[in-house]
Amino acid sequence: MSGLSGMSVVFDLDGTLVDSEPNYFEAGRQVLAEHGVPDFTWADHERYVGISTLETVTLWKREYGLRVSVEELLAAKNRRYLELARTATRAYPEMRKFVELLATEAVPMAVASGSSSEAITAILAGTGLDGQLRTVVSADEVAHGKPAPDVFLEAAARLGADPADCVVVEDAAPGAAAAHAAGMRCIAVPYVAAQADAPEFATAGLLVRGGQAEFTARAAYDWLVRAANSA
Repeated sequence: MSGLSGMSVVFDLDGTLVDSEPNYFEAGRQVLAEHGVPDFTWADHERYVGISTLETVTLWKREYGLRVSVEELLAAKNRRYLELARTATRAYPEMRKFVELLATEAVPMAVASGSSSEAITAILAGTGLDGQLRTVVSADEVAHGKPAPDVFLEAAARLGADPADCVVVEDAAPGAAAAHAAGMRCIAVPYVAAQADAPEFATAGLLVRGGQAEFTARAAYDWLVRAANSA
């Protein structure tokens, strides 16, 4: 026995399983440039890492004084993003190994993301992760996105798991906060390493301060075994 019996793992997608943030940035840069914001930078983009696309474009409308509707902004950003996501999304190698390790132990897994269902499906299919990750929850399907716990609680419900038996894998502070609010443990792998001291990450059971550069499937798996045995 692996010692993981009764445990379920819920993955965030963007910046956690896959390096999709460059695609989100480029899609956002293009949309904003079309609406008179020509100088949107990567540093600007980092402020929106970890929140849903709907929340992002709602903030854009207010912060940049855009006259176009939120609905139009959302549709334009999703369209641009999907064009990029289908052909240019890379799964992090160690995260792929982690998923494969858990799959060999028949650990129930889900993806809970702020992306649209269409984007999640496209990315998982394009990276081949859809074979192991069949339970998917989009923020579009729940009342509130992260840092609210809704997507994680819905993922637990679909897995038939008690939230207390779930571990979330996250890269962003709002996601770590959502995991804590859901009553779940968290493995935090900050996408922006400089944000590792954010108070939300202090609630994580395992904080990989160096982000993906320091994350290893084996270390995460071993932590899960210890966490399961101490529960």
